[in-house]
Amino acid sequence: MKKICFLITAMLLSVATYGQTAKSVLDKAAANVSAKEGIRANFKMTGSHGNTSGQIAVKGRKFYATTPMATVWFDGKTQWTYMKNNDEVNISNPTEAQLQAINPYNFINLYKKGYNYTLNKSGNDFVVHLTATNANAKIKEMFISINKNNYNPTQVKLLQGKKWTIFDITDLKKQAVADSQFRFNSKDFPSAEVIDLR
Repeated sequence: MKKICFLITAMLLSVATYGQTAKSVLDKAAANVSAKEGIRANFKMTGSHGNTSGQIAVKGRKFYATTPMATVWFDGKTQWTYMKNNDEVNISNPTEAQLQAINPYNFINLYKKGYNYTLNKSGNDFVVHLTATNANAKIKEMFISINKNNYNPTQVKLLQGKKWTIFDITDLKKQAVADSQFRFNSKDFPSAEVIDLR
C-alpha cells in the first residue's frame, strides 16, 4: 500500500513539475516577445485564410505588419489596414478577438488565462500544447514551438472553429521601433481612399 501511495505521489509531483516547466518556457518566450524596445521578425502564414508571408514589428500592444497584399498598423487602439490591390485604407478599433486573428504575437500571452497547457520536445524546440478551458473560446487549441536555446517562438499553430492556421516565425530580434511605425501616415499614401469603420 505504501508503495502504491509513493508511486501515485511521485506521478502527481512529476505532472506538477511538468506543468511548471511549460509555464516557465511560456514566461520566457513572452518576455522575449514583450521586449520594451520592440522586436522585428519575418513570418509565413498558412491556413484557411490563405497563405502569405511578410515582416512584423511589435512593441507592447502595438504592431505593424506588411505582406504582398496588405499593410497593417495598430497603435494600441486604432488599426489601419491598407489593401494594395485597390489602394484603400480601412480604419477600425478591433476587439481583442479580432486582434488575436491578426497579430501572431498576441497568442503568446493567451496561456495566462483560460488555457491548460502541457510541454513536449521536438528537435531544437519546446512545444507547448494549449487547450481552452472555456468551450466558447475563439481559439480552442494551440501549439507554440519555442527554441530551446533562446526561448524565441518559432511557430504558432492555432485552431479557430474547425480550421488550423500556422504562423512560422524566423529572424526574430530585439530592435528599437519608433512609435510612429505603428500609425498610418496619409502623406505616404496620397491617392488612397480612406474608409472609417469605427
